Amino acid sequence: MSFESLGLAPFLLRALAEQGYETPTPIQEQAIPLALEGRDLLAGAQTGTGKTAAFGLPLLQHLGTNPQAVDGPRRPRALVLTPTRELATQVHDSLRGYSKYLRIPSACIYGGVGMGNQFDVLRRGVDLLVACPGRLIDHIERRSVDLSGIEILVLDEADRMLDMGFLPSIKKILAKLPRQNRQTLLFSATFEESIKQLALEFMRNPEQIQVTPKNTVAENISHRVHPVDGPRKRELLLHLLAQDSREQTLVFGRTKHGCDKLAMFLDKSGIKTAAIHGNKSQGQRLRALGDFKAGRVTVLVATDIAARGIDINELPKVINYDLPMVAEDYVHRIGRTGRNGSTGQAISLVAQDEAKLLRQIVRLLDKDMDIRDVPGFEPQTPIRWGNSAPGKAELPGGDRSPRKHARRPHAEAPRHAHAGPKKAGGGQRDGAGRGAPRGGQPQGQRRGGGNTGGGRSQGGGGGRAS
Repeated sequence: MSFESLGLAPFLLRALAEQGYETPTPIQEQAIPLALEGRDLLAGAQTGTGKTAAFGLPLLQHLGTNPQAVDGPRRPRALVLTPTRELATQVHDSLRGYSKYLRIPSACIYGGVGMGNQFDVLRRGVDLLVACPGRLIDHIERRSVDLSGIEILVLDEADRMLDMGFLPSIKKILAKLPRQNRQTLLFSATFEESIKQLALEFMRNPEQIQVTPKNTVAENISHRVHPVDGPRKRELLLHLLAQDSREQTLVFGRTKHGCDKLAMFLDKSGIKTAAIHGNKSQGQRLRALGDFKAGRVTVLVATDIAARGIDINELPKVINYDLPMVAEDYVHRIGRTGRNGSTGQAISLVAQDEAKLLRQIVRLLDKDMDIRDVPGFEPQTPIRWGNSAPGKAELPGGDRSPRKHARRPHAEAPRHAHAGPKKAGGGQRDGAGRGAPRGGQPQGQRRGGGNTGGGRSQGGGGGRAS
């Protein structure tokens, strides 16, 4: 199937072709025709499935083919809500890339930055608004935005917005939108009861589609575990990274302080490294992420919370320095590699006190792990895996010959228009600080586009699709 067969307009097809995208992903195949018909959608799609294009292309086609005469101040016609500022920026950049041949004024508003520029751009008027719930509520309360003209509403990663405690904010926002003649597209990794209830309350007979069961991982990702004594993890990580210091690697830590210490250690050891977590300012996070995308740093150390906005095309490797406390987060972490048909590698450094966590991950994935000691870093006390070993004959003391569990394609797969980024937490603010969700989406480097920096109006522009 091609993008042409989905009924997309020539101005969108041209932008996609210039960015090298040829074949729609499964979620795009299912969602785009229904959305073009004006149907409400309840779509199950995880990070990396191409969901931004799945809702973004029909949205842009509606705006581009149904121009509206402006009588008075221009009001937003389409609203995309996202859980974090990083994801908002990523989505906005992607939509700008798709709308390269359209004149659609747009803005991206989120917390953590001043409101002055956002006031200015909203006063000038936009057709498309990408926003985080908390900051949008701020503007609603200050009467600096009028949502009465919204024709299309998108809730991106709705499950994580609810996990973060944004349900009251979402309901306040929905109360400001017109109920008649409004199309609603809700994208979520899960269809939990709270999501279904939200859909029943604010959607009109939504069409439900599901393309990827929760907690599935790409077959082209290999999973390797290195047992190690906890105090020697840093040395082992440095040893692994030094094998190819030019290879971009995303390293996950469990705590903000731990990520900072680890990044400092690696940087002093000659590995160009940056850290990203909730205690970093918005500017620091964007700077670190930009340096990573541009290749100025080769290792990015991140917490689950802050990594939500990370989206790098063809990221080759993810390393779990600390295993996640929740098994599902392993899926979210490694989902940042092995995209667009490329192979990916997920490496976990596992100490004795993490054996139970590894068993939970293996049980969730229903996969064996390639477990092998690294010469010189064997744990002093063999790790006790319990009754069910996660890696069969590859356990310490057994046959540690490498095994391949991932299929590696022999030919390059056609490129898809992918989008990323799953997190949890309490709280009611935008971004990667307190209450931000787990997870993130690697994103390719952008040139000539950039983000709004907190609210500068954008029309069509350059950028990589996601």
